[in-house]
Amino acid sequence: MVAILKAYPNVKLKLGGYTDNTGTEEINLKLSQDRADSVRAQMIQLGADASRLEAKGYGSEHPVAPNDTDENRAKNRRIDILVIEK
Repeated sequence: MVAILKAYPNVKLKLGGYTDNTGTEEINLKLSQDRADSVRAQMIQLGADASRLEAKGYGSEHPVAPNDTDENRAKNRRIDILVIEK
């Protein structure tokens, strides 16, 4: 991902952090923000320009799978990467 940012200097990314629906939404929002911040920090450490990375936590919003099994809940604990500027 960092190599792609270096190859395309006008690209900006939004890193969206998500959780499953276990726990309170307050905790999930913090956890998802921490997750997105962690990925952003790692990308910066690997050489990405901090000004081109936005991190946002969404908690348990927008699940990609029902939260009905351990396997499905694991799918919802994720980071999505969105190109916000080209």
